[in-house]
Amino acid sequence: MMDHQTLVEGLSRGEWVPLAAEASALPLTLLPDGPGVVLSSGGSTGGRRCCLHPIANLDLSAAATAEWLEGIGLDPARSVIFNPLPLTHVSGLLPWWRSRAWGVSHQRLERDLMKSPSALLERCRAVDGWRQGSALLSLVPTQLARLLAHPDGVAALERFSVIWVGGAALPETLSDRARSADLPLAPCYGATETAAMVAALPPQRFLAGERGCGDPLPDVELRVTTDGSLDVRTQRHALAGWCPDQPDQLQRLVDGSGWWRSGDRATLRPGLEILGRRDTAIHSGGETVFPEQLEARLQRFIQRSCLPVQALLLLGEDDPEWGQRLVALVRTSDPTGLQQLQRHTDSWPVAERPRRWLSCPDLEPSAEGKWQRRRWREWLERLDLSDG
Repeated sequence: MMDHQTLVEGLSRGEWVPLAAEASALPLTLLPDGPGVVLSSGGSTGGRRCCLHPIANLDLSAAATAEWLEGIGLDPARSVIFNPLPLTHVSGLLPWWRSRAWGVSHQRLERDLMKSPSALLERCRAVDGWRQGSALLSLVPTQLARLLAHPDGVAALERFSVIWVGGAALPETLSDRARSADLPLAPCYGATETAAMVAALPPQRFLAGERGCGDPLPDVELRVTTDGSLDVRTQRHALAGWCPDQPDQLQRLVDGSGWWRSGDRATLRPGLEILGRRDTAIHSGGETVFPEQLEARLQRFIQRSCLPVQALLLLGEDDPEWGQRLVALVRTSDPTGLQQLQRHTDSWPVAERPRRWLSCPDLEPSAEGKWQRRRWREWLERLDLSDG
């Protein structure tokens, strides 16, 4: 496991430091002059790619985040950064890098600590001098949900000036609970390819009820294409991508005008709102259906009805008549929860209505809060083979 000291030593020698496990197979002859880091991207649908970022990109990202903070009245140089995310992912690397760029304290929050709200609260209380400035925190939705479910978790979150939430879609149910607790959430959007955040919603606007991920950071341009795809242009795009299944070449990530096409569909009205993954949308009976939007609708029903449902995922599967139909995977402590969900969707349009509802006791997102949809499609295929 890579630690901060090893990373610093490698960069100081002018090396490319692999933070992605699969990068050990990347031929050294392909690497440009360093120093830099090689990070893993992908995972939401199972595909993997490594991204090459020189340290200049990390500096640009930290500077853009600092300017965003100044825009909402906070001084980056008087902040304390709390980081529960792994160094091997861009979401965990950049909080630490910001602390170096801004000359401020970086407080590492271990994974087990994030599962114990009471211990987390005590840890926050023990940090010297943090009330003299701004306490900043980055979370994924899974971590936020766990903390919101416990009074000490809410008490810990109340101590922060900004709580960036990214890495996966933020369910409206969590947004509503955070607003009820008056928590300064800043839903954000970014990618490994862009060296983390490219858009963020200020807490004041979040608490006022605004949805989405806010406006682009100062060094970022966003556009939505005619088919709804989100494009990003910035000076901190990864130099290149590298895939293990094409080991002898690097991939160019941007077009001739510097635009990178993300894997998401979005709207800009005027703030950024993500509609869903381009590669998870299904086409059913001539309709384009975004499973993430339907999952959010069902999560609202689960919360409103207090159903004993812990996880829910919608996947597309081939259908000879409709092209594709949805199947629902559900982790629940009571079978009646699954039954109530099914009855709730009986009046939905056929294209949006799952044709199958399956109990999946092990269903959960990754540690980073992302749904590894390929993994659960394979689970579904194994289930169908065993039933056949």
